[in-house]
Amino acid sequence: MTGYTGNVEEPQSAANSRLPGPALRFVVAGLLMRDGLVLICQRRPDQPMALQWEFPGGKIEQGESPEQALSRELHEELGIRAKIGPRVTHIRHNYRHGGAVDLQFFSVTSFEGELENKIFHQLKWVKLEELPDYEFLAADRGLIRDLAAGKLL
Repeated sequence: MTGYTGNVEEPQSAANSRLPGPALRFVVAGLLMRDGLVLICQRRPDQPMALQWEFPGGKIEQGESPEQALSRELHEELGIRAKIGPRVTHIRHNYRHGGAVDLQFFSVTSFEGELENKIFHQLKWVKLEELPDYEFLAADRGLIRDLAAGKLL
């Protein structure tokens, strides 16, 4: 029995030693532009990081390309069929609470259907230079500065 227990514990400790840090989530988000404004979304009060602002999007599922994931997420969250444009930037961020995210942002310049708020507290169209006035998720803050300064889009 000792050999069996040893074999079970040894792979577990070896597997744990290979984990370099927090679990990494692969996420995609869309920068939806219309008439010089960008769409921002506020998390609900009952969600983690409550009432902070973000861009619409979500987790990349197994077997999806980032563009496929974003198209699916925008349909699920906003009820639209979006044309996914080029990737604007790619960020990797470690949160203080231990989570980590690999986040790709894509430009979305056109979509079909009426925007429908399916999951957020609220949606707003804002000028790029106004973005710093909103409390965004920590992972988005560098992007917010660059967008507001006119460095991207």
